[in-house]
Amino acid sequence: MSRSVLLVEDDRALRNSLREALSVEGYDLKTAASLADARAQLRNLPMGKTIDLVVLDLGLPDGEGQSLLAELRQSGHTPVIVISAREAEGQKIQLLDQGADDYLVKPFGIGELLARMRVALRHRGHNIEPAVLHYCHGALEVDLKARKVQLSKVEVHLTPTEYALMARLVRQAGQVVTHRQLLADVWGAEHVDQTHYLRLYMGQLRAKLEVNSADPQHLLTEPGVGYRLAESDATD
Repeated sequence: MSRSVLLVEDDRALRNSLREALSVEGYDLKTAASLADARAQLRNLPMGKTIDLVVLDLGLPDGEGQSLLAELRQSGHTPVIVISAREAEGQKIQLLDQGADDYLVKPFGIGELLARMRVALRHRGHNIEPAVLHYCHGALEVDLKARKVQLSKVEVHLTPTEYALMARLVRQAGQVVTHRQLLADVWGAEHVDQTHYLRLYMGQLRAKLEVNSADPQHLLTEPGVGYRLAESDATD
């Protein structure tokens, strides 16, 4: 089962970069650009759903991330990793004493963040399942680790958005991913109603990856629900 992560970060470029990286690693990622947005998402989780980990920036447009950390510690034990450009040792110590599980100074490597996330989740008793990094169905092959997509052994160039959409479908190959899930994970929570994005990009993907885009064999439509990538012939 994928782990749910809330990323609270107002820098759009960093938010998009982390969204792509964490989605490829199999995390169910939700994003917020402000404290108000983060609180709303935490308050309005679907019944039975939880956030397994929060990645929290400090300097947000409507206040300090430190206040959200305090609220999270009052209500439960969700692990929190603080990410900030602030390097002062005193503030790091203060936040760790207040309940942050870790503190990562910007700029940082994605690999380091992923490692610290795995540690924080393990400390809370979560088992981290191996990431699905390889997909193969007929002539279509996707290697997420190498960021390579091939059709009949010929490499296919995808735009960053096309690749992010493909990677999200690979994560749940054989399963339906709803329109809202895809829009939230690839474009962000603010775009969950803009289904024309999906139609446009799915059309582009099919034009590149299907022998006959009018009769898709890999990228399948579930009418009124979402899309499904045909089940992989082999996974790593």
